[in-house]
Amino acid sequence: MSAKRLSMRKIKEVLRLKWERGLSHRQIAKSCQTSRSTVSEYVSRAEAAGLSWPLPPEMDEGKLEALLFPPNPAVHLSSRLMPNWEEIHRELKGKGMTLFLLWEEYKEADPDGYQYSWFCQEYRKWTGKLDLVMRQEHRAGEKMFLDYAGQTVPVIFPHTGEIRQAQIFIAVLGASSYTYAEATWTQTLPDWISSHVRAFEFFDGTTPLLVSDNLKSGVHKACFYEPDINPTYQDMASHYHCAVIPARVRAPRDKAKVEVAVQVVERWVLARLRKTTFFSLTQLNAAIKGLLPLLNNRPFRKLNGCRRSLYENLDKPALQPLPPNPYVYAEWKKARVNIDYHIDVDGHFYSVPYQLVKHQLDVRFSSSTVEVFHKGKRVASHIRSYQRGAYTTLKEHMPKAHQSYLEWTPQRLIRWASKNGPSTARLIEAVLASRPHPQQGFRSCLGIMNLAKTYGEDRLEAACHRALAIGGRSYRSVQSILKNGLDRQPVSLSVPTPQPLFHENLRGSNYYE
Repeated sequence: MSAKRLSMRKIKEVLRLKWERGLSHRQIAKSCQTSRSTVSEYVSRAEAAGLSWPLPPEMDEGKLEALLFPPNPAVHLSSRLMPNWEEIHRELKGKGMTLFLLWEEYKEADPDGYQYSWFCQEYRKWTGKLDLVMRQEHRAGEKMFLDYAGQTVPVIFPHTGEIRQAQIFIAVLGASSYTYAEATWTQTLPDWISSHVRAFEFFDGTTPLLVSDNLKSGVHKACFYEPDINPTYQDMASHYHCAVIPARVRAPRDKAKVEVAVQVVERWVLARLRKTTFFSLTQLNAAIKGLLPLLNNRPFRKLNGCRRSLYENLDKPALQPLPPNPYVYAEWKKARVNIDYHIDVDGHFYSVPYQLVKHQLDVRFSSSTVEVFHKGKRVASHIRSYQRGAYTTLKEHMPKAHQSYLEWTPQRLIRWASKNGPSTARLIEAVLASRPHPQQGFRSCLGIMNLAKTYGEDRLEAACHRALAIGGRSYRSVQSILKNGLDRQPVSLSVPTPQPLFHENLRGSNYYE
């Protein structure tokens, strides 16, 4: 393969950002933490496969992988033409010349030649070019920068006197520097996501790109070159039609805009609140909300206008509209299906189709629902339960044998037996009551009732009467009576009047009369 192989989830995100959001390959590469050449290759593969966005509902990750990565015929390396790096380096100095164009010309000369990612990699090795500092450009409505202030604000609990430090979340728009701030108790994922939702409402829109600090809340695994976005953060971004571009570790230029906003908030908001005592987070947020207009309406020193005027003239008209409903917080986890076709979510067990036993699945769970995905396709959905150790099971997830077993209950068996006769019903009730758990007698009861197909209902009723008289409480006893014709002989023993049989899971045959 010519480009780095990504997970199918990231490949779908590449296609979404390309065809739904219309982002450039550079922007998509930043959002998905990969190279532009990789983005170009996957877009080219998708176009060659005749795909478009949105993908067909039946297109799961397995089918998408088969379309994008068909087996390639083997090519002998010795037959490949090596590029002339000196000529390529000289050509690149020409106006409008790109490495991609030179690679296309190279491929025309040798169709079996190396792919674009290898071409770029080897050229960079040849030139020994160092990484360049990117120039920051802020187009209207394009980027929102997000971070936490280094300074915290103490909040006193009036009943206990305990002091807790509140964190200050800050969001700023790239073109206008229009700023939002609020206090939360933590920097954990739930607070991080909730602050984003409120920031979007404050700005009355969203930007295509979110530039976040490399926090554990938003970045699942920090890496200088390829930070991995937290699935919940990516889920929220998709809901608002945004792409997340994490700031690189130890790269302050990536988030210079928000670093300045943090300083401004600390000087114009937090500094003014330093002598105020707060007794609740709500009280602190009300004070911050009251000072935000002062910050955003403050005139610039060297430019005309203020943050608010630039926001209204530049950013606001270019913002994406908010979706009809705000994002509902949900977390993601991976869960392996147990042999009982259930997965564990916070101590409660939810069923999935039994064919997925031992598979590792993606689980999205909110405060009200639990959704289970296999290769990007939802395979189960449940109402969230907080009862630990309990099971939520859908009948259609069971193997056929388990489904048939589940349909039978002690009461149903007794009701069925009563249609054959009172002695049959009493014997079935006695069999169920003789077991520690009534379900352990289901198989015997079904066997006794099926004897009517061979010997007839009248003979079965007589055999059950005799079995009650001799204390027979099993399928074998009734079968033996019928096989030896004992049901046709008078019962020599005195059959006592049957006494009610009690079991905590049985209602008795009289319940159905």
